[in-house]
This record gives sequence, C-alpha cells and structure tokens, in this order.
Amino acid sequence: MKFPKSKDEEPRAPGQVAIRKKSSVPGVMITQYVEQVPAGKSHPDFTRKPIALTIQEGKFAFFKAIITGDPKPDVKWTRNNGDMSDTERYIVSYDPVLEEHQLQMPNVSVDQADTYKCFAENEFGRAVVTATLNVIEIGFKKSKALQEARTAQREQPQDFKKSLKTRADRPKEERKEGEVDERFWELLLSADKKDYEKICAEYGVTDFRWMLKKLNEKKREIEEQQAQYVEYLGNLRHIEIKNTGSAQFEFEMDLKDPNAKIFLYKDGVMVPFSVDADEKHSLRQTGRRFVFSVNGLSADDAGLYQVDVEGVNVFSTDFKIPMVEFLVKLQEVKAVEREDAVFECVLSAPIPKITWMGKSTPLVQGEKYDITVSEDMLIHRLVVKDCMKVDNGIYAAVVGIKSCNAWLIVEADNDPNNRGKKAARKTTQAGGSGVDVAKIAAEQQSKLQKAREERMETIKQEQAEEPMPVPATEPGAPAEPKPKAKAKPKAQPKPKPKPKPKPEVTAEGVVEEPEPEEVEVEVEEEVEEVEEEDVVEEPASEEVEETKKRVRTGPLVPDTVIDPGVYFTSGLQDIRAIMGQSAEMMCKLSKADCEGVWYKDGQEITSTDDLKIIKDGAVHKLVINNCKEEDNGKYRFEADGRKSEAMLTVEDPPRMDPDDLAKFSEPVIIKVGQNASFKLSFVGREPIKVQWFSEGEELLNDTNIKIEKSSIESSLRLTKCQRKNTGEIKLKLKNEFGTIEAVSQLIVLDKPTNPLGPLEVIEASSSCLDFKWRPPKDDGGSPVIHYNLERQQIGRNTWKKIGNIPGEAHYKDTDVDHGRKYCYRIRAITAEGTSDVFETDDIQAGTKAYPGPPSTPKVVSAFKDCINLTWTAPTNTGGTNIVGYILEKRKRGSNLWSQVNRPEEPIKAKEYGVKDVVEGIDYEFRVAAINFSGAGEPSAPSEFVTARDPKKPPGKVIDLKIADSSYSSLSLSWTKPKEEEGVQDEAKGYFVELRPAENTEWTRCNSNAIITNSFTVLGLKSMAMYWVRVVATNEGGDGEPQNLDNYFIAMPPPVRPNFTDRKMKSFLVVRAGNSARVTINFEASPIPTIIWLKDGMPVTKRVTVSNTDGTSQLLIPSAERSDSGVYTITVKNMVGQETFSTEIRITDDPKPPGPVELEENVPGTLTVSWVPSPDEKRDDRLHYMVAKRDSVKQTWQTVADRVFNNNFTAVNIMPGRQYVFRVYTKNDMGLSEPSESPTWGIMKKKEKFTINIPESKTCNFDSAPTFTVPLKTHASPEKYECYMSCAVRGNPTPRITWYRNNVSINANSNYFISNTCGVCSLLILSVGPKDNGEYKIVAENSLGRNESSTQLTIRE
Repeated sequence: MKFPKSKDEEPRAPGQVAIRKKSSVPGVMITQYVEQVPAGKSHPDFTRKPIALTIQEGKFAFFKAIITGDPKPDVKWTRNNGDMSDTERYIVSYDPVLEEHQLQMPNVSVDQADTYKCFAENEFGRAVVTATLNVIEIGFKKSKALQEARTAQREQPQDFKKSLKTRADRPKEERKEGEVDERFWELLLSADKKDYEKICAEYGVTDFRWMLKKLNEKKREIEEQQAQYVEYLGNLRHIEIKNTGSAQFEFEMDLKDPNAKIFLYKDGVMVPFSVDADEKHSLRQTGRRFVFSVNGLSADDAGLYQVDVEGVNVFSTDFKIPMVEFLVKLQEVKAVEREDAVFECVLSAPIPKITWMGKSTPLVQGEKYDITVSEDMLIHRLVVKDCMKVDNGIYAAVVGIKSCNAWLIVEADNDPNNRGKKAARKTTQAGGSGVDVAKIAAEQQSKLQKAREERMETIKQEQAEEPMPVPATEPGAPAEPKPKAKAKPKAQPKPKPKPKPKPEVTAEGVVEEPEPEEVEVEVEEEVEEVEEEDVVEEPASEEVEETKKRVRTGPLVPDTVIDPGVYFTSGLQDIRAIMGQSAEMMCKLSKADCEGVWYKDGQEITSTDDLKIIKDGAVHKLVINNCKEEDNGKYRFEADGRKSEAMLTVEDPPRMDPDDLAKFSEPVIIKVGQNASFKLSFVGREPIKVQWFSEGEELLNDTNIKIEKSSIESSLRLTKCQRKNTGEIKLKLKNEFGTIEAVSQLIVLDKPTNPLGPLEVIEASSSCLDFKWRPPKDDGGSPVIHYNLERQQIGRNTWKKIGNIPGEAHYKDTDVDHGRKYCYRIRAITAEGTSDVFETDDIQAGTKAYPGPPSTPKVVSAFKDCINLTWTAPTNTGGTNIVGYILEKRKRGSNLWSQVNRPEEPIKAKEYGVKDVVEGIDYEFRVAAINFSGAGEPSAPSEFVTARDPKKPPGKVIDLKIADSSYSSLSLSWTKPKEEEGVQDEAKGYFVELRPAENTEWTRCNSNAIITNSFTVLGLKSMAMYWVRVVATNEGGDGEPQNLDNYFIAMPPPVRPNFTDRKMKSFLVVRAGNSARVTINFEASPIPTIIWLKDGMPVTKRVTVSNTDGTSQLLIPSAERSDSGVYTITVKNMVGQETFSTEIRITDDPKPPGPVELEENVPGTLTVSWVPSPDEKRDDRLHYMVAKRDSVKQTWQTVADRVFNNNFTAVNIMPGRQYVFRVYTKNDMGLSEPSESPTWGIMKKKEKFTINIPESKTCNFDSAPTFTVPLKTHASPEKYECYMSCAVRGNPTPRITWYRNNVSINANSNYFISNTCGVCSLLILSVGPKDNGEYKIVAENSLGRNESSTQLTIRE
C-alpha cells in the first residue's frame, strides 16, 4: 500500500468546507469538513500524539498514537522525504486492546531519519500531527571536524549538513611504527601517580623520564583547553564494579557555562546516555558531582571511557572485566553455634583477590572473617569464625561480572550441658565444597601452562616467518643506526615492543602474561655502550652476549611477542610476622636452573644464623628466624633481570607468658565479703589498651574496684565481694598489631537461698503424706548437704522439729492423723550455712480428692482391627499421684458408653490401642484418671473415627492461582486434587504455607486444615517478595505441596498508570501573584514514581509537588511570569508509564498600546499603525485587536483580531466619511484599555453642481505588480502561531506564490495562505525549528513581476 506524500494536496469533495479546529493536544491540526457535526458524531482527534524520538542506529524505533472519532477514522502514516512502501522497514499496526496505532521501524537506519506525519480522517474531518525521528550513527567519532561543523552551523545554518563528514569520509590517522597509542596518554592524564608504572608496562613504555616530560607537556595543553569550559575539576574516581551489578565512575566539576554539552565516548565512539538510572548508560548530577553508570554489565562493556565537554577531554578511565569462570561454586554450609564455617571456590584463571559478600555487604579480613587464596591464585576461601545465629544468610563470591552464592545456616547448640551458659568456641569447621579443590586447581593450572606454552610456540613460528622491520631507538620515533656501530645484529638497538605477558596483576585482579620490557631496556643500554666503543671484532659482541644472556637479535616491531625466558609463576607476597617468631618469603620461577639475588631495602643480603636463603628447584625462599623490629622493610628477589618485591611487617602484638596465663586461668574462690585479686604480666609495643571485664561488662575504677596498669603488667582488685560478683573475669589487651584475651573465673561462696515451691504432693492418705519441693535457685557455690524440716498441725501454735534429712528434696511423713491438715518449714543446709525458711501450703491427710478430667483423647492412627489413642494427664491430680486411667468407647448413634479396659486393670500409660472394634463402624472415646481417692470426671469425647485401614495421602491441588492481592494480603484459589484408588485418596482439608524470599523455612498460615478451595493470607509486608504453596491433607497425612509457578510481590494486581480524569486541562492561565495549582488523578499499581518536568527540565524549588495515593498536585504559591511553560507529569511503574502535559501561562492585565496613527498609501485603504504595548516583550502570546467606527454607522466594529505586528491595513474606506480606529492589547487575561486614533476624513457641504460631460476617453488601468506594504521580519516562540501579511496591487490581478528557502509552499498543507483584496497573508499554526528560514512572496502578471522577502527566526 502506498501512501501519498505529506506535501501532496489532499483532494476535497464537492461542497466540502475546511474549518480549522484547535485540538486539546498541542501540535495537532484539525480540519472539519462540515459546518455542523451531527450529535453523537465527532471529527478525528489525537488523545495521545507520537513523540519525537532520538535513537541509536540499529535499534527498534516506533511511534505510538491514540486517536478518537466517530465514525472510526482511517489512519495513515507518511514521511516528508522518502518512500514508506517497504513493509519490512515500516510496519503499521493497530492494538485493539489499547486502541493504539503504531508505526514500527525494526533495525532503524540513518536514512530513515525524517519528519513523519500521522493522518486520521473520517467523513467529518481530518487530524494531522507530526513527529521527528533522529538517528545517531554508530561510529561517529570526535574530531576537529566536529568543532568546525558546529562553527559552520552557527554561521550558515542552511549549509550545516553539507559541512559534516561521515565516518567513511574522514581520513584515518595511522600511527607510525614505534609511536605510543593515544589511549596511553588519555589514561595517564586521569590516573594517579602510583598507577603510572602499571600503565607504562601495559603499553610497553620503558623510558620513564621521556614519558614524564611528554606527560607534562600534554597536561599543560589539555589544561589550557579545559580552562575554556571548566572552572574546577577534581576528586577523580576511576571506574569500578558496584554491588548493584553496575559499574560507576565519578568526578567533581564546575562548568563555566551550565548549558555546555557533555559527551560520553567508549573506545572513541560516542555513547548516548540519559538521566534515567534504568538506562544502559546514565548520568546522575548532584551539585558539582557527576556520576556515570553502566548498567547490565557484559563483556562488551570493557573499554576506554572518556568524558568530553564541548569536545575537550576532561576524564578518561579504562574498564577491564576479568574473563573468568567458577569451576567449583560455593556450596550451602550448615554449622553449629560457635563453630567456624568455610566457603571455597575454584576459578578458571589466576585472580589474586576476589570480593566476598555477606548478606549484600562487602567482607574484609579481620577478627570475624578469614579470607585466603592459594599459591596458584585459583582456590579462594572464606572462613566465618565463631558462627552465631545472626550470621545466617547468603554469602557470595564476586569476580568482575561473575558471581556465585550459597546459604549459611547456623543451627542452635543442643548440648544440654551448655543450656543457660555461654558455650565455649568450637575448634571444628563446617562446610567446604565437598570435592577435592586442590586436584581441580592443579588440573586447571596444568591446562593454563600448556596453553601458554602452545601460544608461545605458535608466536615463535610466526615471528620466524615474518621479516624484521627497522628498529626504533626511543618511544615515538623510528630508530636510526649510528654509522660507527659495527656490532652484529645481536647488539643492534631494538624498538620498544608492545606489552607481552609477565605475571603482573591488574587493577581488576587478572594475572597477565610475563612481559620483558625491563630486560629490553638493559639490552639497549648495552648496545649503546658497544656502539660508543666502535666495536668491530667478533669477541666484543660475544662479551656482550656473556654479560646479558637474553640479548635479542634484530629489532622488534609492535604487536610482536618474544619468548619471555625466565619469569615468575608466583611472586612474593606481603607478609606479617610476630616479633620473635619466624617469617618466610617465597617465590617461584618458570625455570629451576636459574639463580637469583635477595635484597632488603635495596641492599643485597646473604645467609646468616637468623637469615637463611633456600633454593628448592624453581622455588626460592627467604627464612627469617627470631624476627626483630629492624627486619621490617621491602624485600626484593631478582633473577635474570626479573624482580618481585614484597613488604615484611614485623608486628609486636600483646603477648602473655604461657605459665602466667595458665596460673591466671585457675578459678579464684573466696567467701562473701572477702577480697579477690587478679594480676597478669605481658609484653608488646606500646601503647597497649588494657580493659578488664566481668561477665562481658567492662570494669572501671570504683569504690570496690581497683585497677592498676603499667607497661608490663596489670592487676584487678575487687573488695567486699558479693555472691553476684561470681562469673567470668576477662583481661583484654589491644595495640595497633592485635588483640589478646585472658579469661579466669571468680567464685564467691555464700549461704544458699531458700528452697522453692510449689509443693508436689505424691500421696496424701490417712496413713502418710509424701511430697516434693524444688531445691534452692542458688546453692551459694556449695552443694546442699541436708534439709532441715519442722511441722505444725493446723490449729496448734507449736512447731515440731523433724530434724535433718539427706540433701534430696523429698520427704515422706508417716506420723499423721486422718483428716488433719499439716504445714511444713524447710531450710537448705550447705557447708557455707543455712538458708532462709520455706513454708509450705496446708496438706490434708486422708480426705478423698478426686482428679480432674484428662485431655480429650487424640486418635494417633486407625486400622480395621485397632484404633490407637493418646492423651495427657489432668492438671488437677487431687493432691495425690495418678495411678491409672479408665478408657471408654461409644458407637455413633448410641447413648451407651462401654469400658474398654477391665475395671481391676487400669491403664498405666497415657496411650492405648483399642482392638475391640468392628470394621467400618464409627467410634468416639473418653478417658478418666484414677488416684488414691478413686476415678475422677471423664474427659470430653474425641472426634468420631472409623475403624478401617489408613488412607493414602491426597495428591497435589490443581490450578493453583492468585485470585486477588493487595499490599498486605493475598487471595488464593485452587481445585480439589484428583482421587486415584490405591495411590491417593480424597483430600479432607488444606494448609497454606508461606515463605519470605530471604528465608528458607516455610510457615503455615492456618493452624487447622480448611475445607474450602480458597484462602486469604493476611499481614503481608508491602512490596515484599514471597513464595506460597498449598498442601492437601486427609486422615492418611499431608500430600505433596503445590507451589505457585513463581514468587509473588505483596501488591495489588499490576495496573498500567492511567489518568482517571476525563477532562484534564491542557492549558491554564493564571494571573501573576496568584497561586497556580494543577491536580492530576491517576490509578496505578504498584505505587508509581511521579516526575514533574518544566519544559523538559526538573521543576525548581519554588514549585511544590504533593503526591498521595492516586493523586499528584503541583502548586506554585505566588506565580511569576518566569513560571510560564509546559509542565509534564510522568507516572511510571514496572508495568508502564503515562505522560500528560499542561501549559501554564502566567500573565497580567495587558497595558494599552501607544499612540495610533493613520496613513493612506493606497486609495480606498488606510494603514493603522501604533506604538507597541510595554507588555509586548514580556508576553509571547500578546496580540492586538483593531476596531473601526465611521460617521455613518456610528457603531464600533472589530475589523482585525490576533494581530501580532504593530500595523493593520483597513480596506473599503469610503470617501466622504469620517473614520476613527481603536487599538486594544489582548492576551490570555483579556483586553486592555483602547488607544484611539485621530479622526480621518472631512465631511464637505453639499452644493449644487453641474456636470459637463466631456468626451469619453479610453482609460488604461493596467500596471505591473507593486508591494505597497512589504513583508516584515518575524521572531516567534516555538509551537506558537506565526502570521505574515503584506499588501500588493497590480492590474491584471497578479498571481501570488509563496516560497520558503526558494521552495514553493502554496500546496503545503502546513501553511494557511489567503489573498483578500490584495492583502496577502500566511499563517503557521505551530512553528518549530523546521520552519526557520527565508520566506518570499512573488506577485506576477502579464506586465511584470515583483517580490518581497523576510526572515523567520524561531525562539527556543
């Protein structure tokens, strides 16, 4: 289907009118075809218009529009310059659900950038709207041509496109042999000084003196360029991967021009970015702080990122992503409290350090966590020390963009000996990967070594086949051999090769291959010495070979790899040693037959008694015995020109003598009121912080506490100790190197506390009273030896002494009288004294007291020949022991209870299997307790149970789904599971189980099974993530749970943001000084993010935005003219977003124009001109209205409205009449007072006259076209109307043609052109940047041709 171009004139049916209508959506042009639209019908209109789009080449571009109209309008899409017949590149679609029309352009290309139009037409009218598509070309790179193009754009806008060069047109600058990559300097300009060496090694630069000189020159040059746009630049932070899975870099910058353009480049290619944090590349600016983010990281995101301001580089950072995989991932660890937990993983490439995360928080080496890495840097371990319940959670290992995680589950210590006490820390470890990680790492290391050797062999072969280029003598310039040098090619200077592998660790932690640049520098120096001595003989070059074995023959070209020879497979590592102990430094070379030299702080060292140098094949060790403070320093090992350095730090933490510590750990036992002393000596570097603790609470000097401290010992003295002082005494010593603790116990002996109740009566018969009590809560530090008892018969005042009994809290009194009540006094006796008295309640001997009812019997299991029951004892035993139970049964429908057990054989246990049952009959049961007095009341009957074999558990419920949800509740529904005989029986009820996403345990939402097929879960946390499942159950037990297919979030069903007000004002006029208020009602779920913008920028602080549930309000308390603009609200959530714009115009009553003048330029017309109103410059929408009154009609008549210039030509001026004109200033608030013109024309008295008719002559009024009023220059705001007019006369009537930039626009529907009695006008409803340019009107007839031109400038 082929659509007409937008410039084609649409045909109009006979009798059809063209009435221009204004749409509620800005930018929509409506033409109504009938004078009156029938009731219930409507012409087309846009409720949502297509939005201008800027997109990168190759992406998916689309325009969306929602159109109303009755009958349903036909919709067509066109473009200004180009064909849309290719259905693969242009896909027109309609979504009947959303009532949305779309124009889709998959894989958009640069040639599709254009202005697109959407036409909607029915029998009552047509609506038209335009949208611009801008396409960013991939590979557009910064260059001087960009600056020249910008200048050309300002000087000659019409030739701007011609001045731009495409990527293919720009010449490529090839780097000469030996020159340094430009990225090298861009990195150095933004790098810290400590990173210079690493960057130089990466780019193969070895002449540091030359590098620093060149860098200073470039710094001065770039600072001069930056000074044009930047006032301040600092706090540069290079790119790094954040915990959120994104990468960020930031800096602080003050711009001289806040509107200066900021560009982001990756590897020289411009990258579009947005202020939206959800986009791939985003910029967040807070004050002077700029933060760039790269989201959704992948391997393609690695590269050099640069930030430019107006084409001047201000910051560069290199982003490297280590290419590594997890060969062995973390496994779930279950540990017992106070035990250590171990997580370990194996990587596919050596990494010296990875990031460990615990519950989304980075972990560091310390007292709680021990982080280690193996010698080959493949195995990484995390040890969580002294696990407690609070350590439960997810732990993760992160390397670049790769990560793996696992749960740590800490279980409670069930050791009964530790109950109520602080358990001692365990020495065992839990966890690990469960596989032989050392074996896997060794296999991977051999694979890496084999691949490295194969790669080196391949490179050697390729190098042998390639010719050698001319060598270079210094970085950045080709080498020129000296004439007097006669040495062999071996001794010739070589160019600086590109970096080649050397075991060096990058900032991201990737171990790179060895690179030989240091040796090459030495070789070059040797060569220069040879040349200066004019060596021409063969032996001289042999001496050079002997001096440096690795002198290479011939020069190297960039990107050529040479066998590195000997290199470090494992370098030295920084170590810490305790003073007086041994320390060992170790490194490993690639070859075992290479010797090396050890240095300390630059001085060569040899073996001594305390310093031993050991060589074991390729492994070289330095062992330092009895470390002293003077052993601190930097140690270096050199072998064959290679070196590896590390720091030895000798620490002097607090230490204690083991004998003194053992003596201190012995418990101190004293009696109450006595004093206790603790003392311990120590050594360590001062200052040492000394702290004493009692049961974890720090002790300070007080009345009864005396603490003394010195540099070698500390003592604690506690005076007048009380029993409450018993507990753990701890001494903690801490200095800059570490912490140590010593623990002892203080036991203060005292008399016991009184025995405790309640009294437990075992037997209360006519012949004896047998009872128990509880021992004292605190025995005073000594065991109870005896209990002393006294007895009083109720009614008497005397107490009978029973005496001491053994230390068991039990007594049987046989000297009692039937029916009497007795009371007892009990005291506990230990070696430290006698406790206070415990007096019991009254106990009666011999009176019958029956027990209460037991609990309702519970059916444990049921079979066709046996039903198993269980119950619990009654809470009221009647004062004596329970001796047995009576169990009774009753059939359904019967009133008779029958006893199950024989009367003389009571049931001793609290469970029983009833075998006297008939299959298929329903039974209920009850039980009664028996004590010495007899049987008590029976319990409540149990539920009916059928005597039959157990049922099978039911299956999974069917069609589990969410019926409804809110921020605090969830409604579920499901279908009953199917029955399969012998496999799964009928479900009798259901349990709903819930699990928060961060937990591992399921909790049941209903304690009792529900019988309905729906359930509502209450009490959810808003926006929290949950898993849910339903379990069917019956008499056979619980079936398998049925989970929802995915987790759910506690929120209402997702609702795309939608504005609920049917009529929202898109234009609002407010008087200056009054408050402006815009209220928007919407519906959305989940709770959306609401953003207000003014003319595309965030609103100022003067504007108050209030958001509630379903409503957003924008308030300007005291509006000013500067607050005028288009305010846009964006309501966005995870489902989608909706946008609405309203224009707020802040204005005031207009002031009248200045004096009005009249002038007659053409007979029959009057030109009315006036001085502009003072408000004209402040109000873009201000215009004028002209009224006329003549001496005949004597009434005021409006002759012109919406006049945007300061003159108007009135026509049909009759001679002999007087005319008066009034000019009004008009804006959105209304009319001003008029400015009145002087009276035009003089009435003459009528006199009689005679007419002498002369002989008629032929008159010729023919004339060439002339402009009596030419076009004037116009400057109009964007999206406003623009009106141009002029006056022309000529005979015959001239033909009028309008041109824009020399292109005829008479047939263009975007312009409304009229010609009334020689007054020619051009109206543009909504001007935009595309309307900029020269406008010209040409009038021509048979006698000649004339033209008038003007310039239209669009203000932003």
